[in-house]
Amino acid sequence: MDKTKAKPSTYGQSFGPRRFFYLPLRISERRLLLIGLDLLALNIGFLISLALRPEYPLALRLIVQHSLWFILLSIIWFPIAFAFDVYDLKISGRLSTNARALFKASVVTIGLYLIIPYVTPALPGSRFTLFSFFIFTLGFLLAGRILYLLALAQPFFNHRALIIGTGPTASTIAQAILQHTNGIYNIVGFVQDVATEKSPTLLINNPNFQRSNDLTLQILGNYRTLSNIINEHQINTLILATDQNIDGELLQILTDCLEVGVEIAPMPVLYEQLTGRVPIEHIGENWYVAMPINHPLSRPLNRFIKRLSDIILASLGCLWLAPFFPFIALAIYLESPGPIFYTQERVGKGGRIFWAYKFRSMVPDAEKGEAVWAKKNDERVTRVGRLLRKTHVDEFPQFLNILKGEMSAVGPRPERPEFVEELAREIPFYRLRHAVKPGMAGWGLVKQGYGASKEDALIKLQYDLYYIKHQSLWFDLVILLKTIIDTLTFRGRA
Repeated sequence: MDKTKAKPSTYGQSFGPRRFFYLPLRISERRLLLIGLDLLALNIGFLISLALRPEYPLALRLIVQHSLWFILLSIIWFPIAFAFDVYDLKISGRLSTNARALFKASVVTIGLYLIIPYVTPALPGSRFTLFSFFIFTLGFLLAGRILYLLALAQPFFNHRALIIGTGPTASTIAQAILQHTNGIYNIVGFVQDVATEKSPTLLINNPNFQRSNDLTLQILGNYRTLSNIINEHQINTLILATDQNIDGELLQILTDCLEVGVEIAPMPVLYEQLTGRVPIEHIGENWYVAMPINHPLSRPLNRFIKRLSDIILASLGCLWLAPFFPFIALAIYLESPGPIFYTQERVGKGGRIFWAYKFRSMVPDAEKGEAVWAKKNDERVTRVGRLLRKTHVDEFPQFLNILKGEMSAVGPRPERPEFVEELAREIPFYRLRHAVKPGMAGWGLVKQGYGASKEDALIKLQYDLYYIKHQSLWFDLVILLKTIIDTLTFRGRA
């Protein structure tokens, strides 16, 4: 490191007294606050609805004597709330989207809670109490969100952010902030990551960058003037989104910023938190950001638990499918005589090829030996097949692939060998999705849908790598619930 340029003994002193009135909350802290408010609202609404019945007095002993009622309600709420994106900051930042998400989650949660026998109170005996349970719960949940929006809209709770970089990486994170944070990050401007006085134009002229009415694209200087910019604009967060190599001088400047309490957020980390995707095209030399090093499924205990849950889920799925199978098979054959099942080569864990099973949703010999991308409103799809696709029922025979150990209930969707070879040549890190077993349901599937192009494949890979890095039983449960919601609401492919 060139210390003669950095002058660490004097540089930090140039910041001066500053920013004691700012209390920026991180994304995880905001979500924890929302969870706490919802937990309080949920149980208060439940307690008041119980108090309307004479046999349940409003007293502390009710909670003590029947604590299981309140615990079970909270346990049911959280996976359903996450499945409906209640804690997505893009949704929680607006009252209208908040209300829709909370309404859906409340209906499903209360409905499931009341049909569980023996361990929940007998509220269905009173229509008024049943109705009041929903009204009080939804009312307190909305009240908590209004309080959240009013309180955290105050300037000292938000991040006054400065983006270091003016290239495509800076453009991408700026766009993600505009789309996903609802004002949590107030982008003050951009700083050049090279020591030059020239005004770069790549960021401003990028056609993929959509300007916001309240965002002025200002390039405030280069990184050597960073201390003055931070003091002048009261910056509390630096977003490192450089397309250049970080030299010793910039590293020392960033270290000085940390010493005086400025938060530094690397672009790939912040992008993951905001979007649930790994920005593989913007990691540069930081290859380890994309690599799922020491991912959860590399541990034997986690693999055993994952396999056990796969066997249980696939067995239950086969039992559920059995009584409906004759009707599905008859419908497929009557509209389009031919085989009921369709097998197709797919790439599994470690790049191994296996045959994936599906209900046939297209006319026989639809591809004529040539692999082609699926497309929306494909004329080869039959009417019965379209319904099967919209409900994901065409994928249900893959329960057999799960039992055989070729697939998992949750994981990256398996792709065809012809497409894998092509995509691996053009998309960096594409083969990393084969570090785990492919799945019937997946993070990329519920967020992006089925891929129909190379561009879709890139976005799905970003989601898949995020899943591999963060896989857990909780994450799998949320993905499965989202898939069930898509199935019941006909959100599958057409």
